[in-house]
Amino acid sequence: MAAGVTSRRAETAQHAQLKHLAFVWAQAHGFSACAMEVSLPKCRYRADVAGYRPRPKQIGSTAVFECKQTLCDLRRNNCHTGSARRRIEAICERRQSLEARLRTHYPNLHNGDSLFPEFDCENFRAIGHRGYARLVRELRALQNRLYDCTKFEKLIRYRCANLF
Repeated sequence: MAAGVTSRRAETAQHAQLKHLAFVWAQAHGFSACAMEVSLPKCRYRADVAGYRPRPKQIGSTAVFECKQTLCDLRRNNCHTGSARRRIEAICERRQSLEARLRTHYPNLHNGDSLFPEFDCENFRAIGHRGYARLVRELRALQNRLYDCTKFEKLIRYRCANLF
């Protein structure tokens, strides 16, 4: 087992310490009902720490704490859907423009995989165009982020807590 990893949950000692500190902070700020590793309703996520602070004759406050050790851990869950979609649209437009120009300069890029030549797909990777390869890589990375890295946005959208 790797050094610094606790055996029960496969988490580092630093992450366990962060969760403990969040738990203590929540209790010190009036969240009387607190728990670690809480399954959140309406979504597939588990919160590191969740707490509830009651208010007389009002709806209480519910807080969800996600403990992140590094900036890359934070970025992994903090993709903004709107800006990512706008960037994907811009990249797709740039890709279509570049493909149109490449078709003009490289008319022999057809795969020959279709019965009719006008329906043949072009193999733009075959020419090794660096700009095109960079666009495809960036598009794939953004699509992966949009699909897999929107945890915080989903927690807000699913209203897993009312205090963020």
